[in-house]
Amino acid sequence: MNSQFWKYLWIVVLVWMVVGCSAPEADVVTQIVETVKEVEVPGEVIVEEVVVTSVVAVESEPFYSGDAVAVNESVGSSVLPNVVAQPTAEPRSIVPERVEEPNNMTFDGTDVNPFVDARQDNQSTFAIDVDTGSYTLMRNYLSDYGQLPPADSVRVEEYINFFDYNYPRPSKEEAFAIHIDGARTPYGEDENYHLVRVGLQGYEVPADERPDALLIFVIDVSGSMDQSNRLGLAKQSLRLLVDELRDSDRVGIIVYGSNARVVLDPTYVERRDDIIRAIDGLRSEGSTNAEEGILEGYRMADRYLLDGQTTRLIVLSDGVANVGNTTAESILNHARRGISLSTYGFGMGNYNDTLMEQLADQGDGTYAYVDTLREAQRVFVTDLTGTLVTIAKDAKVQVEFNPEVVWHYRLIGYENRAVADEDFRNDTIDAGEIGSGHSVTALYEMRLADEANLSQSAMTVRVRYQDPETGAVRELEQSADPTTFATSLADANNGLQLAAVVAEYGELLKRSYWARHNSLAAVWGDVENVTLRFSSDTEVLQFADLVESAAAYSR
Repeated sequence: MNSQFWKYLWIVVLVWMVVGCSAPEADVVTQIVETVKEVEVPGEVIVEEVVVTSVVAVESEPFYSGDAVAVNESVGSSVLPNVVAQPTAEPRSIVPERVEEPNNMTFDGTDVNPFVDARQDNQSTFAIDVDTGSYTLMRNYLSDYGQLPPADSVRVEEYINFFDYNYPRPSKEEAFAIHIDGARTPYGEDENYHLVRVGLQGYEVPADERPDALLIFVIDVSGSMDQSNRLGLAKQSLRLLVDELRDSDRVGIIVYGSNARVVLDPTYVERRDDIIRAIDGLRSEGSTNAEEGILEGYRMADRYLLDGQTTRLIVLSDGVANVGNTTAESILNHARRGISLSTYGFGMGNYNDTLMEQLADQGDGTYAYVDTLREAQRVFVTDLTGTLVTIAKDAKVQVEFNPEVVWHYRLIGYENRAVADEDFRNDTIDAGEIGSGHSVTALYEMRLADEANLSQSAMTVRVRYQDPETGAVRELEQSADPTTFATSLADANNGLQLAAVVAEYGELLKRSYWARHNSLAAVWGDVENVTLRFSSDTEVLQFADLVESAAAYSR
């Protein structure tokens, strides 16, 4: 046993003593202590944090504890009234060696979308995006640094798309299902404003039907990665991923510090021990030569390419250095051939969020930021088939508004995913990729015309994409009229209510002009009401904790 283990064992004892002594009059006191798990990695020891969830009923009042560290402070309070007690939403999975200020963070801030007069421009077109990195970065700022994220870091669509809205699943023949609903919004200028949700749900390919995969891990091992919540967490994440692969999949490993080198040629997962040994043996070294690492990854992909095989580059870094035109051209060329590149960020400080997102966009992949082992579980295990199987390429959405019904509208988020209206049916334009089972949500705020005939169609949603297997281009469409919208947000579908408060929260963090009359404290009240409908969803419950923290930090 090491000193960290005993340290956390004593934490368990102390918390037990504090909780046991702080509520002597409670009707029921139940304490659940999850096992301390020690993870042995050659050259380092990572101790997963002790998670103590205290379920306390004081005078028969329901209680939810979302923070294992603040159990004693929460005793006797009801953070979320009428919500049944749940396990801790997001325990810290890595004990960092040190806490550093999140300086030298690079973000590409964009202005928020304006309202558009439907009589002058009645079409809104954008490329589909399923990234979530902006949301988890926000979570890290609040959870680890006790401060609001920079406004430039906020991409509201990534906040919205972090959550699962449980849209109906389409059949294999349909590939996509379009879902449209709306309601009067309390966040508009007057009662004629509505919030409309456009949801797209992709077909979920059964795991046993996916093709074999070649995954090439391109791993940043530069000196800045020498921390347990960076390279240590990246190694843990890769072990999770490898454990989910089947024996007929292959894994190759390339690292880059000052130079790039091959650590493991593509190896069948039936030799899992060899792959894990290569991962465990990674050490930090030198500076950051991301360009050479990515190019070496593509050279490996070219050498080991097989017909019918899914080939993916998985880039893991705490901040990719600038890459040149050669790399950008190679990324685009390989993406056209079906070899995608996805990026996964780790750590804070000297982190280039902008480039990580852009690389994934150019590479027809996804971008996620991994702040905890639980997030790694979500990204690399729960969503594995979605990562490995693409069901739609160059997917674009165009919403056409009826100017006789809609006066003006604005798209919330997707500012850097805009596509020219005339390019919607230009199939040479690079757009977004959708993986198996993925869903995409977009929100529009719109004001109805004063004399509108509400029985007329207000909007038509069109989705255009390329079938990755046949190359055929398909287009779907669906319309909606205001008579189908709820008269208030409180009467709307639970998913729409959740998306609305998530979007308003993101707009406030982004300091959007359109949220200028609202506050984080007011949104926290709305979030409290919404979470009552999601009492078993730990992601939503954790979101409530984050909003409460953000409201406190904004005072």
